[in-house]
This record gives sequence, C-alpha cells and structure tokens, in this order.
Amino acid sequence: MPRVTRGTKRRQRRKKILALAKGFYQNKSKLYRYAKEAVDRSQKFAYVGRKLKKRDFRSLWIVRISAGARQVGLSYSRLMHGLKAAGVEINRKMLAEMAVRDPDAFRQVTAQAQAALGLPVSAPPPPQPAAEAKPAAKSKSQEKKPESAAEASPAAEPEPQEKAKAQVAAGGDEKTTGDPSAAKGKSGSASKPSDD
Repeated sequence: MPRVTRGTKRRQRRKKILALAKGFYQNKSKLYRYAKEAVDRSQKFAYVGRKLKKRDFRSLWIVRISAGARQVGLSYSRLMHGLKAAGVEINRKMLAEMAVRDPDAFRQVTAQAQAALGLPVSAPPPPQPAAEAKPAAKSKSQEKKPESAAEASPAAEPEPQEKAKAQVAAGGDEKTTGDPSAAKGKSGSASKPSDD
C-alpha cells in the first residue's frame, strides 16, 4: 500500500486549527495535537453561548420594557396583552429601544395598549426642566457661604482665650493680653495697698 502524505492539505488543515487556537495557554496554541482538543472544546462552548445569548438579550429587553411600562402604571404582561389586542406588532427589541431612547414614542404605544384594554390612558408626567436643577446648585453654594462664615467666627473667638491661658501659665503679663479690664483690675488692686 502506498504511503499517503496528503500534500499541502495536511499543512493547511493544521494551520487552520492553530490559527483558531491563537492565544490559548501554552501547548494548546503551539502543538497541533493539544490545539485540536482545545479548539473542539472551545467550539462546543461557543455553540452553547450563541443559544444563551438569545435568552440573555430577551430577558434584558423584558426588563427594560417592564421598567418603561411601570412608569405609566402598567405591568409588563398587561402591556404585552394590550399591544396584542390593539394589533400593534412591535417586537421586544424595538420596544426596549423605544423605552430607553424615545420615552415619548413609548408612551404613545402604551396609550394604545391601555385603550385596547379599556383602561384610562394615563397622562404623561410633566417634563422636569433643567432650570430646577440650577437653583439647587445655587442653594448648595449659598449653604456653603454661611458655613464658611460660621467656621471663621469660632476660629476667631478662641484666639484671645488661648492667649490668655498661655499668659496665665507664663505668669500673667497683662500688657500682652490686650484685655483692658484685666489691666484696670491690677492697677486698682495695686493702688489700694499703697493707700492703706
């Protein structure tokens, strides 16, 4: 039986497997035998991941639609039932995008669902202008100013007291205290013994 080497096909197949194993750990990216095992295993995970990805995105869309529906007073299940009854055929991906990026259009869709269910259409909440946020910032800055003034006044008050304590500990030199009442008291007490 003749020896078959398969020519360039073998090299092409091995290079393809090694290219798929690029970045794998140690021998799994260098040697064909280990790379083939690692690539087969990784492709199994990739197949499962492609199926799980669909579930994950659907659950994400449902969460976003539910959050938008709660803002108008509907649950997710009531909203979807109302849309089906109204004949609105928008898939969950588009509904989720509308709920996140275009709330006004999403409210119109929910209004159709509410009308189909026979529920009163809830009025959209009034938009909050950005002007309301600016006074809040001003009030914070105004609050900071009195705090800084309050911090400055107590800091100024203890200084004479600390000086007086230091002078009493040093021996009681009134000239350096700057307190006129203390100076008068000492001069008065000094004059009384001289009179007696």
